[in-house]
Amino acid sequence: MNELAQQDYEPPLGLDFSSIEVVLETNTAENSLFSTTEFPTSDFNVISPETEKFRAKYFPFTTEKQWNSWRWQVQNSYANFKKLSEVLDTSDIDDVDFLAKSRKLPLRITPYYASLFYGNPSGNALYKSVVPNKLELVVSPGEENDPLHEESMCPVDNLVHRYPDRVLMLSTGFCSVYCRYCTRTHMVEKDKKHYGIKAWEKSIEYIRNTPAIRDVVISGGDPLTLPDKHLEFLIASLRSIPHVEIIRIGSKVPMVLPQRITNSLVKMLKKYHPIYMSIHATHPDEITPEVIEACTRIADAGIVMGSQTVLLKGVNDSVEIMKNLMHKLLKIRVKPYYIYQCDPIPGSSHFRTPVTKGLEIIQGLRGFTSGYAIPHFVIDAPGGGGKIPLLPEYYQGRDGNNIILKNFEGKTFTYYDPI
Repeated sequence: MNELAQQDYEPPLGLDFSSIEVVLETNTAENSLFSTTEFPTSDFNVISPETEKFRAKYFPFTTEKQWNSWRWQVQNSYANFKKLSEVLDTSDIDDVDFLAKSRKLPLRITPYYASLFYGNPSGNALYKSVVPNKLELVVSPGEENDPLHEESMCPVDNLVHRYPDRVLMLSTGFCSVYCRYCTRTHMVEKDKKHYGIKAWEKSIEYIRNTPAIRDVVISGGDPLTLPDKHLEFLIASLRSIPHVEIIRIGSKVPMVLPQRITNSLVKMLKKYHPIYMSIHATHPDEITPEVIEACTRIADAGIVMGSQTVLLKGVNDSVEIMKNLMHKLLKIRVKPYYIYQCDPIPGSSHFRTPVTKGLEIIQGLRGFTSGYAIPHFVIDAPGGGGKIPLLPEYYQGRDGNNIILKNFEGKTFTYYDPI
């Protein structure tokens, strides 16, 4: 067996990590990830008061050591409605029995993230973003499994080459929490896998043989669900390629599984600078003491963080919620980067707002808060067109040698700009 595979296994089955892929039955209720794993003492030791109340009530025999182990969190995730109903009121979910039997609506929520619902009504923002809804089975015009046409832009398996100088590497098919609106929901629906080292070889070789690539985004699934040694193998392999200047990690783990951000992880990552991290943040309620600790560790390791937020109806579709989120992110050294219009995956129409709502939010931020707190509002164009930024109409046209500008208050001004 590969020495790397002997040292630490990837979830969930403890199989040889050097194999091409490790099958994960994401839709079955019987999974018990890391069920035979000893939980080493974690150096993560922050538990917020509300989360501690949740732990005391629902996990009274769970030690702090276990709770703060990211492996324990994954092993004890809620992967079916029966288990979820033990901690949440699922009685008001429309046709919960039908949803529980549907293999098209996989479910996974860490105990930590479930604790954020504690004491809140079932319709709260975070609940809506991760608990399946029957509306996900309603397919509307324009929706498709792979709206960004990523699969058609893969020169080799699991590597998307859309832009000239950068690629997106799908390092794993596993996430610690399944967001209901995820662009890559089709990966989970198809019972896609954790990928082994051999599955990365073609991607790494393609990058090595394509000098134009200077920027690699490691995504998935969620790459931070990989054990340290396997993630380091991948990052070290990329860093050894002379023309790869920047490595980025796309992850929601700091928000849904902050216990994963151990000192050993960030110590490993800082060896391979420049490392950037794009963090998927949804709502200000996610910014807990645990998340603050996780992001502080990442920032203190010299890793620059940017946020990516999907605009969701009934979750974060207001100026005040977005402003609050962006302010909280800046305070923990996460630069607001993107607000995405929700991608048209099947069953997502109940999440999508009109495009004008995103423009309204940008207009409500510009001038009313610092520029650092204002992300780009983008549509990732269906069909593989890439990210297209949208802005309110601040430029109003010309008047002879002047251009006409509209400011954040709606007042117009002229700027001398001779033809």
